[in-house]
Amino acid sequence: MPTMAQAEATLKSVYGYEQFRQGQRESVQALVEGKDVLAIMPTGAGKSLCYQIPAIISSGITLVISPLISLMKDQVNALLQLDVKAAYINSTLTNKQQLLALENARNGAYKIIYIAPERLNTEGFLSFAQNAEISNVIVDEAHCVSQWGQDFRPAYLNIAPFIAKLKKRPVVGAFTATATLAVQKDITRLLELHEPVKILTGFDRPNLFFEVLRPSNRDSALLEFVQKHAGQSGIVYCVTRRAVEETSEMLKSNGIECARYHAGLSDDERTQAQEDFIEDRIPVIVATNAFGMGIDKSNVSFVVHYQMPKDLESYYQEAGRAGRDGEPADCCLLYMAQDIPLANYLIEHSLDNATLDIATARNVRAQAEERLRQIVYYCTGRGCLRNRILSYFGEATTQTYCGNCSACLSKKGEQDVTREAGQIVSLVMALNGKYGRTMIAGVLSGKQNDRIVSAGLNQYSAFGALASLGEGNIYAIIDELLASEVLSQTEGEDPCLVAGHYAKDVLSGDWPVRIPLDRGGRQVPIPKHREEESEALFRILSKLRLAIAREQRVPPFVIFSNATLKDMAKRKPRNRSEMLKVNGVGENKMRRYGDTFLTTISFYLKRMEMCGKADNKQKKK
Repeated sequence: MPTMAQAEATLKSVYGYEQFRQGQRESVQALVEGKDVLAIMPTGAGKSLCYQIPAIISSGITLVISPLISLMKDQVNALLQLDVKAAYINSTLTNKQQLLALENARNGAYKIIYIAPERLNTEGFLSFAQNAEISNVIVDEAHCVSQWGQDFRPAYLNIAPFIAKLKKRPVVGAFTATATLAVQKDITRLLELHEPVKILTGFDRPNLFFEVLRPSNRDSALLEFVQKHAGQSGIVYCVTRRAVEETSEMLKSNGIECARYHAGLSDDERTQAQEDFIEDRIPVIVATNAFGMGIDKSNVSFVVHYQMPKDLESYYQEAGRAGRDGEPADCCLLYMAQDIPLANYLIEHSLDNATLDIATARNVRAQAEERLRQIVYYCTGRGCLRNRILSYFGEATTQTYCGNCSACLSKKGEQDVTREAGQIVSLVMALNGKYGRTMIAGVLSGKQNDRIVSAGLNQYSAFGALASLGEGNIYAIIDELLASEVLSQTEGEDPCLVAGHYAKDVLSGDWPVRIPLDRGGRQVPIPKHREEESEALFRILSKLRLAIAREQRVPPFVIFSNATLKDMAKRKPRNRSEMLKVNGVGENKMRRYGDTFLTTISFYLKRMEMCGKADNKQKKK
């Protein structure tokens, strides 16, 4: 039976790390001791190492079930660099390649096999698994098993029945970055975990600055944001393919170099865009949520959501791709009210009617609508944005001010608009659900357009009653009322406003309403132009890493991570013994690349020494 002593030795010899991060030791120890695990660890916390080390030191094979094809490929490439035998089986392989992979697996060629959930119960793989020694089954992105999760994947429901068919039940580990309490319960129940050791390292990412803007012009707001982050790497997420195309063209026309990525592009176009971004040839990528899952790029400095995503799980997972190196990063969401009907439309058309029965489909939709309500509240409610996220994921916090979000740094605070909200509700009820946001806001702001005049709405006492507020603030109050269920919207392409659950409470004054006057925001730090010595060496080492990665046709992080290169540039090792002290340089990486990087560092130090001598001679003259 494997031991923690073996695990710690492997951490150093294979991965090059002196100690485990928060949550890693607990996860590794539980799996090594033969206990099931449920681990919720944020993006960038090092989840893969938690199950790879037990897999390496176990006697049998570890199956890693993952929905992410790009992750499988990158993880296998990274493991092969560490001399760990691994393979993946998914739709990118031909039938012949899959058969060859299974034949190699039968012959004991692999310690770790990544597989898509849809392929578990295929005849060939099931036959292999039932006759193999399976030590561990790891379920990555485990939230996909829950209908309460943002990425419900019906094939995940087949995992527990698959495990039950094996000749001996293996240890089961479930890992995910985002899971509410309801989803955590579903994971335990649906994967049939046996009294799992629960590891929750916390959802907070202190280095991320959260911001919600309600711009009158989304393109202008995005352009201003990206220009402030010139020279930094960032992702702009759009909900639709059309928005990706239009937004990328807008940025390009304004001199911003960017790539585009969505499912409508060819495989070659998506691959090229992804590689250009990961390898820092292009600083910005505009993409749908099809981009980013399983992409390990540590130096993303900002993530902008051009449109509101469908739920907080998706938002936090996508925003969390910023700042994986621990450096400060910005996460901005550009919210406009028309995002709500678009999200409802996408929910309606995202249900897989071919695989879900009517009752299940209805349940999935209801849960999707509840998640939508929660993210609308995130965008339109008041108070600390970070606290809203942590509260949503069930993480209790006593602080009301995080000091690192736009709500907490708002310069002008919030305004009580309870009286004005009552006027809006009164008008909505008087018009009996016949008109939408545009008409309601137009009447209250005193617009004399043809639609309002022809309908006789300019004769109402409410006409122009809130003109001093301005139409934008009227929209903001309506959005707040919708988010807090004071108002509701009818279904259809042109939704109308109707009274919601708490309409009477607002009319009676028992439901206070406040809106932010200004979302403030922090000043984006200007990149330094003066390079320190370690920064100059880091750039040189990065170029060397890129050259090796291109030669081997793997992503640069597979060679060494940014954190490893920074530590290398800081330490400036002069021999193999010193190189092995660099965080992230294990014996395998030392054998593969150590001498090449040592040679580069040596040339750099000699050049610096010569420059120093030349400067001294110049000073003496």
